[in-house]
Amino acid sequence: MAHDAAATLAAPVLERRRRRNWRRYAGLSIPAAVALVFVVCGAFAGVLAPDDPNFIVLPDRFEPPVFAGGTWDHAFGTDDLGRDILSRILHGAQVSLIVVVTVVPGAAILGTLIGLVSGWRGGLTGNLLMRLTDIQLALPSILFAVFLGSVLGPSLRNVIIILLIWTWSPYARLVRAETISLRERDFVIASRAVGGGGVWIMRKHLFPNLVNVVVVVMTLEVAIVILAEAALSFLGVGVPPGTPSWGAMITEARNYMVQAWWAIWLPGIALMIVSFTGNLMGDWLRDALDPRLRNLR
Repeated sequence: MAHDAAATLAAPVLERRRRRNWRRYAGLSIPAAVALVFVVCGAFAGVLAPDDPNFIVLPDRFEPPVFAGGTWDHAFGTDDLGRDILSRILHGAQVSLIVVVTVVPGAAILGTLIGLVSGWRGGLTGNLLMRLTDIQLALPSILFAVFLGSVLGPSLRNVIIILLIWTWSPYARLVRAETISLRERDFVIASRAVGGGGVWIMRKHLFPNLVNVVVVVMTLEVAIVILAEAALSFLGVGVPPGTPSWGAMITEARNYMVQAWWAIWLPGIALMIVSFTGNLMGDWLRDALDPRLRNLR
């Protein structure tokens, strides 16, 4: 009888918990699906693209997309040189994917190491590392990136280098603050008392407690990195001319906005959707990994 009564009392609580979990994961389903489509399109652009993205057919220039009276030969229409826009968007997703999978982990590793060492060591070493971070944060980001792009020249490798220099500092600042808080915890003090070295403590105790924070920042940085690559390509200091990049497509089509609106709108919409998806997934991960925010849902 007591067991049945306890089960009856617990049923509403379990039902509320199931509903809360369903709402939490249902909110991730659409962003996750969009992110999966982005990854598949970027990874298999060469297979999925119906045409060569740089194949020029001048008689086919400014052909409208199929939903604006065009044909399925060019489902998203063509640009001013008769190049297939769908193929260029797919290959532009490949450029963005390459930038994301190289810059985001690279910046996370660099910034986490700097923040971890600065927060743990403190003193002169910590202050020097933080002054370096402050200098990087004080520089006007887009102007600094354009300057580096002008010096290094347009190439995908240089874009990756520029964005690595640009994006590591938020990790360092946040990881340092978390490390300073963690190093005063009892489990860290106990490890030091039994003779644990600094590297061992950072690897065994501090870093595992920083993973959640770093993962959330990485997710939020995806949108920033994609937009930054598009901005550099739009300004002409990103990928080389002719390379199918969403930012480069927008700058190439800006002179034909009235004549061929689809040439600028379609890559712009793709850029907006992927960036918005990155922000949504970052917000979801922040809420899911932070117990204070998770309990409010």
